[in-house]
Amino acid sequence: MNNGARPGELGAFLKARRAGLSPRTVGLPDAGGRRRVAGLRREEVAELAQISMDQYTRLEQGRIHPSAPLLDALARVLHLDDEQRAHMFSLAGHAGDSGQSVRRPAQRARPRLLRVLEDLHTSPAMILGRRMDVLAWNALAAELVTDFSKIPEKNRNFLRLLFTDPAVRDLYADWEVVARACVAHLCSEAARDPHDARLLALVGQLSVQDPDFRTWWAARHVTARGAGVQRLRHPVVGEMTLDWDALVPTTGADQRLVVWSAESGTQAHDKLLILASWRTSPE
Repeated sequence: MNNGARPGELGAFLKARRAGLSPRTVGLPDAGGRRRVAGLRREEVAELAQISMDQYTRLEQGRIHPSAPLLDALARVLHLDDEQRAHMFSLAGHAGDSGQSVRRPAQRARPRLLRVLEDLHTSPAMILGRRMDVLAWNALAAELVTDFSKIPEKNRNFLRLLFTDPAVRDLYADWEVVARACVAHLCSEAARDPHDARLLALVGQLSVQDPDFRTWWAARHVTARGAGVQRLRHPVVGEMTLDWDALVPTTGADQRLVVWSAESGTQAHDKLLILASWRTSPE
């Protein structure tokens, strides 16, 4: 088996993708009535890919290693876009054969943004890079959102946390609105850099793990929102409504400083001060 192959994840990816397709999408007649499974059946995928039902079943079960030509056929049958196709090849251990994926060097927060971040003491803030990776944060952001230092660097991604961390998910009273906007932002990132290997891997993993992400990603909506209002439910200070702004330096659009704030004298501002004192007070 090729190095890097993950047959179990490949099987889960194939199941998730065929579950999201209708017979009509792939040119099959819709017989009507209630289907026993969501999306396409295994035998339908096998027939369209011109392989045996047994071969496709063993592939989903992680019992065989597919060839690059077979993966090409499945990419066509399952209507995979470039990102999904590259992720499938990676799961099968054929990342170098897809002709799509490029691994970028690890990003580091820009020094100027870091200086601004370090001067923010009553406003939670963090620096997001490509793919919404969390590159840096201040103490108040750790208190408001989560302690990013406890998360392995490779998983320190805001979008991943939104979909996989129950505490972060519960923080947002309007979680679906926030999550949809973040998915749309990632779509914009993918359009600018469609061959980013880490972005492709993130999309593939979340597509397998979360049906909402899979649906919203397939819709391919894009957004350029740089400000808004968020309703939060914090476990210490309770509910509050904060303004947020994404500040992008003129020296490069691949990083942005996200800041939450509230007008002085408001209840929300008082709660931010409580969080700041909570963070600095002795246990």
